[in-house]
Amino acid sequence: MVLRRLTTLLAGLGIVAAGLVTATPAHAAVFSTYGSGVNVRADAYLSAAVVTTLPGPTSIDVDCQKKGDRVTTSEGTSEWWAHVPALGGYVTVVYISIPEDKLPGVIECGGDPEPPTGDITLADVQAMFGSRIANPSIVQEGLPSLNQAMRDAQINTVYRKAAFLATLVHESRLEYNIREIGDTRPYGGRGYIQLTGDFNYRPAGQWLGIDLINNPELARDIRYSAQIARWYWTVARNINPYADQLKMGRVNAAIGYPAGAEDGRRCETFRTAIAYLSGQPAPAVNCSRTAKTLGDTSTMTRTQFEAAVNEGTSNRG
Repeated sequence: MVLRRLTTLLAGLGIVAAGLVTATPAHAAVFSTYGSGVNVRADAYLSAAVVTTLPGPTSIDVDCQKKGDRVTTSEGTSEWWAHVPALGGYVTVVYISIPEDKLPGVIECGGDPEPPTGDITLADVQAMFGSRIANPSIVQEGLPSLNQAMRDAQINTVYRKAAFLATLVHESRLEYNIREIGDTRPYGGRGYIQLTGDFNYRPAGQWLGIDLINNPELARDIRYSAQIARWYWTVARNINPYADQLKMGRVNAAIGYPAGAEDGRRCETFRTAIAYLSGQPAPAVNCSRTAKTLGDTSTMTRTQFEAAVNEGTSNRG
């Protein structure tokens, strides 16, 4: 952090590039960036469009900050981004001259819509997914365990609930006891998330404290189906952050099937669920995948998948 601290000192002495010419908003805080070629992006993600590029150290007026993509440099790492109204975008905090990884004294930007109150009901999923709910009585029977699994997995915002439910309705029609039609493999698709492969049955069973290798049918038992979906969503993969960022293409890749028309269908279901849960039109959704996640990713470990999904992501803001 030596360079960041040194630049902070220089900034205090006025030895920085020309600051912004617009007046500082009353609620803004002034900071300085360091380095050259720092991008200002339309949102707090490395995939967002570049609004402008700062040629050198610059004084910026920040009105709020939000979490986004993690950026790492030789000086540190941060997942926080500063909103600069005068530039119409966000700058990663890694390139701001402070020793911390989050701006001190700066409020967080308004985030996702407020989480819906209460549990998901049969009426909710029927309104969101229509004819996909083919067996309402089975869906209703499983909802208590599914809602508990969502609470346990911190699937508790509009975007997280929308991504999780959109995924499960495509995987299983939200039926806890479903078996993939025509799949006679010992470790074929079962349950809410269609658990597949001994490489998933074994660790899922170990996590639950049951023997899924010798008793694979337990994967579609009402006692375990929802918790297996929770395990896959948060342990085998870490999917909530992709939902937070509206990166449904990465959610789809995390489930394990190859890219294709199904991605578009799931993205549209995600938008529909967001609109219902938030009561307003869904924002733009990123349905793209990285090159290494276009194929079947189901056999990847969590570490391998995260490396593949981040391939080609620049470390500069």
